[in-house]
Amino acid sequence: MARWKQIMLVQLAATVMLVTACSSNGNEGNNGGSSSDETGKFDPPITVTAIRDQPSSMAFKEGEDFENNNYTKAYLEELGIKVKYNWIVPEDQFEAKLNIAISSGDLPDIFKVNASQLKQLVEAGLLADLSDVYEKHGSELTKKSIELGQLAKASATFDGKLMALPPDEDYDGKLSFLWLRTDWLSKLNLQPPKSFQELENVMRAFKTQDPDGNGKADTYGIALTKDLYGNGVGVSSGVFSAFHAYPGIWIEGADGKLVNGSIQPEVKAALAKLQEWYKEGLIDREFGVKDSNKVGEDFTSGKVGVNFGALWNSLWPLQDSVTNNAQADWGVWPLVSNDGQPAKNSVNIEFDRFTVANKKMKHPEALIELFNLDNEKLFSGTADATKFHSEVVGDKTYEHFFERVVQDAGSNPVGGNFGHYKQVTAALDANDPAGLNPEQKGYYDKIVAFNGGDRSGWGTLRVFGHDSSYKVIEDMYKDKTQSLEISKFYGAPTKTMVEKKATLEKMQLETFTKIILGASLDTFDKFVEDWKSLGGDQMTTEVNDWYAKNK
Repeated sequence: MARWKQIMLVQLAATVMLVTACSSNGNEGNNGGSSSDETGKFDPPITVTAIRDQPSSMAFKEGEDFENNNYTKAYLEELGIKVKYNWIVPEDQFEAKLNIAISSGDLPDIFKVNASQLKQLVEAGLLADLSDVYEKHGSELTKKSIELGQLAKASATFDGKLMALPPDEDYDGKLSFLWLRTDWLSKLNLQPPKSFQELENVMRAFKTQDPDGNGKADTYGIALTKDLYGNGVGVSSGVFSAFHAYPGIWIEGADGKLVNGSIQPEVKAALAKLQEWYKEGLIDREFGVKDSNKVGEDFTSGKVGVNFGALWNSLWPLQDSVTNNAQADWGVWPLVSNDGQPAKNSVNIEFDRFTVANKKMKHPEALIELFNLDNEKLFSGTADATKFHSEVVGDKTYEHFFERVVQDAGSNPVGGNFGHYKQVTAALDANDPAGLNPEQKGYYDKIVAFNGGDRSGWGTLRVFGHDSSYKVIEDMYKDKTQSLEISKFYGAPTKTMVEKKATLEKMQLETFTKIILGASLDTFDKFVEDWKSLGGDQMTTEVNDWYAKNK
């Protein structure tokens, strides 16, 4: 199931992770005399050096590897670019290895960086300005991919210069939804809640009215993990949003300046409600030691029927609930409000993965050409999903999209998973999958199989079919101002953020957890004082300095 979660996150994040290019220390690309012609092909070919991490789930077909696969073959044959990796490490070692490379100045031609590293390298004058090569060499799909995320593009722009390929500006994967056991609703003759108060009534019924019919008081109201927010399963964000509280993001205050959502009065009201639920037994007494995997076991065993979670929750962990119980079914709805005003989803848009070109790279346009080819192979009318997205051989699935040299760049130019949802539901309505690409056909087939009795396709139905999380998103996006509270800060971490943010976040989680478990609500006021004095006030000043230049 963890694998499903990873796959969905990768796909929802729009997919790419690439690291390629020519090295600044004597590679052929820097020293070669060729340049790309109007077709984008270098003649004679050049070599582009890169570095990269290897996801734990990544596997190659027999005879293939990082420098010998469908992508590298296309790069050489169609672009005249040979990709050479200076080093490859497991993904959990990449950042440390890159920091050493930055310190030593041993950098390849193209590589991915986080926001802090991007800022550091730009200020040190070590990166190529991509503005002109992007305008001259960017394909229609590449420009659509970048221009779809204007905030992301702004985060990669310094003094008017595009210094990196920005990441995907994706909100979908960051949203929270209300998931409910619909078979329990039916059994107890309840309707899906339209308000926070109705939701509380549902939770109490799920706890007290034996919805699983086993004659035991062994169910509770709502799932919650020890992390409270951020991991996509059993999160508390639905409670905070009901009270118009937005911990962890920067929102605009009454005076037009940015304030941190974690220390606003609305948070105290939401914590009071969570404390009330815990005292009443609506929340699992052991939530403080449970991660998402442990909470997932409660779904599987039928202990809980309410969950605030991400759009992919039906694939994991809720699919296990449906697989394990022939009667189980879950529905998905938008968050509900405590007071009649819309309950907005809190969206943190920290952009933290960029692809850059070394300033010493002789042909920085090669980075754009490589990204052009990735987009063509994945999204154009000549896309070949089997060769360039994923392929099933026997009992193995090869995720070829991991093999791209440019990863974490741009948004999906053809609509991503939302586009798949629209295509799949249209095909279901027409009972005709003829117009679907292989990936969409796979989703279609799973849903059709579910309708025929194969319950393994239930999770796919609740993501890409009718009555799915994407149907909720479609309705939400009709008016984003009424449904989303997007962080107003999306720049690189400030100096104080680098030094203090992790400490403040740890203090916040510990304080909020203590309050839910029964500590005085006045503990929140002390937390606000400490947050401000331990770096929060300075962080707020720095954020507003950035906001004055970028709003």
